[in-house]
Amino acid sequence: MLQSTRDMGDVLNLRLDKFLKVSRIIKRRTAANEVSSQGRVKINDKLAKPSSDVKLGDRISIQFGDRVRQYEVLAVNEHAKKEESSQMYQEL
Repeated sequence: MLQSTRDMGDVLNLRLDKFLKVSRIIKRRTAANEVSSQGRVKINDKLAKPSSDVKLGDRISIQFGDRVRQYEVLAVNEHAKKEESSQMYQEL
């Protein structure tokens, strides 16, 4: 179970590429950086860069090939264990 976010290093916002890696939506930060640099990621329906801030409650859309996956941010942590990372977001 996810501990309180304060115990896990809660931050107000995090770079998009780092959030995607820590949450394990995308496994490597360089891959997350490439995807967002190619214009395939939106935060709250706005095109996002790798350095864009991700905040609690944001909605992230990522285009994987011809599929678009959407996520809602439930927690923003600098670090998360593998079993806790999926609790940082909810797939919509």
